[in-house]
Amino acid sequence: MTSTVFDRIGLLYTGDPEREEVAGAALVVEDGRVVWTGRAGDDPGADERVDVGGRCVIPGFVDSHAHLVFAGDRTAEFTARMSGERYTAGGIRTTVEATRAATVPELAAGTAALVAEMLAQGTTTVEIKSGYGLTVEDERRCLEIARGFTDETTYLGAHVVPPDAASADDYVRTVTGEMLTACAPYARWVDVFCERGAFDADQSREILTAGVKAGLLPRVHAGQLGEGPGALLAAELGAASADHCTHLTDADVEALASAGVVATLLPGAEFSTRSPYPDARRLLEAGVTVALATDCNPGSSFTSSMPFCVALAVREMGLTPLEAVRAATAGGAAALRRTDVGALTVGARADLVVLDAPSYVHLAYRPGVPLVLQVWKGGRRAV
Repeated sequence: MTSTVFDRIGLLYTGDPEREEVAGAALVVEDGRVVWTGRAGDDPGADERVDVGGRCVIPGFVDSHAHLVFAGDRTAEFTARMSGERYTAGGIRTTVEATRAATVPELAAGTAALVAEMLAQGTTTVEIKSGYGLTVEDERRCLEIARGFTDETTYLGAHVVPPDAASADDYVRTVTGEMLTACAPYARWVDVFCERGAFDADQSREILTAGVKAGLLPRVHAGQLGEGPGALLAAELGAASADHCTHLTDADVEALASAGVVATLLPGAEFSTRSPYPDARRLLEAGVTVALATDCNPGSSFTSSMPFCVALAVREMGLTPLEAVRAATAGGAAALRRTDVGALTVGARADLVVLDAPSYVHLAYRPGVPLVLQVWKGGRRAV
């Protein structure tokens, strides 16, 4: 085993609530794990030394909500929205058509390109959903492709009802039946778009319950387009995360807090759809754990950049820079029920990002500037 000390760290954000920041720090990695953190000069020594040169080091970002397996783009839809048209999620069907027509190598190449973009911007853990196939075979192959890039794969056959379905109820039977059987071996999670125009509370409950019986863990698209039953359903079923949470009632917020459901906020979607941003401060004050993710998808949030989402969260959602970085790292890990990523504490996987800046505050202070200088994944240099 080779050990490495990262020395002369100007500011280390550890993600440890008891010692979240260490100035003038060092960090030792061995066998892909963090084995020591503390003040520079006090480290126990190592086989190799990396001089960080006074820069800031943070954990790798944990992007807990992304839709990366798809074909085509929706530039026409984006242009229409920027001209004043309202987003209603109807464009998903356009992507479904292109995805069904694409080959496995084409879909895999597109996914690989987006994962590489994410890694270059500091994302070392990513969740990938299906949801653009909406047939048994297309959903299965999308999840099989996703599994080639991450263990955090999500079955989202219940994205929308496809136009070729006989009826919504008939499609729900497919989602909870043969499609689930085909997809479950390639998924860790089950998700549903619980919104007006997609799936109602009863349909969503049926889909999630079936997924849980098949051994999958639940998460929910909730409250993106308007107030609805998604957040309460997430709390009822003990989902790991309710995602979007743009429109929440007081009862929704209370339920999320009581049930320990993470609220995963996706500011890229609000940016791209010109929608109101969720009130992150309201959630934090209620005791809800908040995560940030990109929602990278071709329609409503075609960004792969967690630094961009951090900047939006600070500017538009009421988070401090510290809270935004916490949400983009430890928050994302909580949304995926992971304890080995999202922090640089002893025993955690050595996923770390060296910023070309003295502090993580620069992620919001200098939006759009490529500040990610190095990315290390499992103790190995990746970027």
